[in-house]
Amino acid sequence: MTMYDVIVVGGGPAGLNAALVSGRQRRKVLLLDSGSPRNAPADEMHMFLSRDGFDPAELRRIGREQLGAYPNVSVREATVTDAAAGQGGFALTLADGTVERARRLVLATGQVDVLDEQVEGLSALFGKGVYHCPFCHGWETSGLTLAVLGHELPQVMQSLYVADRFSGDVVVCTNGRPVPEQAAGRLAAAGIAVEEAAVTRIEGEAGALRLVFDDGRVLERQAVYHRAPTRQHSGLAERLGCHILPDGCVRVDEFQRTSVPGVYAAGDTARLEALPDALTFVITGAADGARAAVWLDQELFREDAGLGG
Repeated sequence: MTMYDVIVVGGGPAGLNAALVSGRQRRKVLLLDSGSPRNAPADEMHMFLSRDGFDPAELRRIGREQLGAYPNVSVREATVTDAAAGQGGFALTLADGTVERARRLVLATGQVDVLDEQVEGLSALFGKGVYHCPFCHGWETSGLTLAVLGHELPQVMQSLYVADRFSGDVVVCTNGRPVPEQAAGRLAAAGIAVEEAAVTRIEGEAGALRLVFDDGRVLERQAVYHRAPTRQHSGLAERLGCHILPDGCVRVDEFQRTSVPGVYAAGDTARLEALPDALTFVITGAADGARAAVWLDQELFREDAGLGG
């Protein structure tokens, strides 16, 4: 049975770059991708030098194409259902029952936005008029009428940020819940209106959205921000025994190492414990993948050369 030097799980920017860097160091690499990236609804990505406004699906296509130049790198559409340590490395079980083995793992499986199913239209418009991140979409919503949907403090506080940077007309829609006490005074001081009625649906299209409340009233906005809760796309890190932070992210160190020897994690699936949030940008995911691959390669080199840790 083939023993890969590294198996990368996840084919987004973090996983693709980890596979590229490892492949260029002549490592035998297998990239496994379930084909369901978090940013699939988005037509553009931003803050990636030389690729600002680029289609993220095209970036993934080009990334795969470029991996094809390295015969030691294999790419496979597959879902990993289980993972375990053993026999000098790790064994990964795929959905079709196949088992693949590697000396090291890079988990780049990402997160999933958990959208409120009670708000009709939210899922369909997410990334297409309803946006999660003002770093990614703020410039494009400059000067527009905005709504911020959510009642949790981080969601409500997002309205202060977008009002400060991008719009003088912002309404917080707390979806049937009261405004957090810590935020009420700040919202009033900033001139941000609050609507506490429940939102039953969002309709329309980017630039012309309608938030419909349970009492029949309608709020017309040109864009909506919604910082949805997230969960891990895959349970592999937990199965392997990696330390999971309270927000669900996998804890990594400065080398992208998890708490399990031989397992690295990259992209928005993981973060340093000192940081308050995982960064969800394409460019930081790609950087994490490169960092994981570099230090993983050096770890393998030292091991094979008998140099110890």
